[in-house]
Amino acid sequence: MKLDILVIAAHPDDAELSCSGTIAAHIANGYKVGILDLTQGEMGTRGTPAIRLEEGQRSAKILNLSARENLGFRDVFFVDDEQHHLEIVKILRKYQPDIVLANAVSDRHPDHSKGAIIASKACFMSGLRKIDTLMDGKIQEAWRPKHIYHYIQNNYIQPDFVVDISKYWDVKIQSIKAFKSQFYDPTSNEPESFISRPEFMDFVEARGKEFGHSINVQYGEGFTVEKMIGINSLFDLK
Repeated sequence: MKLDILVIAAHPDDAELSCSGTIAAHIANGYKVGILDLTQGEMGTRGTPAIRLEEGQRSAKILNLSARENLGFRDVFFVDDEQHHLEIVKILRKYQPDIVLANAVSDRHPDHSKGAIIASKACFMSGLRKIDTLMDGKIQEAWRPKHIYHYIQNNYIQPDFVVDISKYWDVKIQSIKAFKSQFYDPTSNEPESFISRPEFMDFVEARGKEFGHSINVQYGEGFTVEKMIGINSLFDLK
């Protein structure tokens, strides 16, 4: 199955918190979108890997994803090396996305910047014909995405562009709440975490409104680019 967009995320729920409105908007317009979670989030304060996987699949149904996979890298301890690059390359060549959305280039959680770096390297390596990878016993064809964009997470980063997600805000919130173990639940006996405080969801909404305000809409999601964006006409800009 070929995807139009592949979202690469260090942890289950990274994509939902940062770019699920953009995902929903593009799926509504007929594009095929998938998520690749690098870890199972096993070092998180709340929940378990099994619960996180189940929640990820629940969110996938809410967003109507075409695919969702988890590479099972070690949460917190995964590293920027050949082995990890090649596992991502296999997925890139499997789905052949034209666009990759990856973690924030810098953020509070060190896995996010690591995820950004190895996703970017893997996208380049995936286009090298002399790097051989196997899938189902067959050598995969080289494939390099046309564009890599980085979503913005906890720390504020000035976006290079903002996507209007106003029509899909409710879908975004539903996809986030699919990860029930991670966010505020007054009936939970789990210890409090950075994202389980009730005010965290206020922050998510405030960030969405802030980016939306910057382009004169209700809600937005911001992204940074790795290279200059080229256009054919000034009328391509909004």
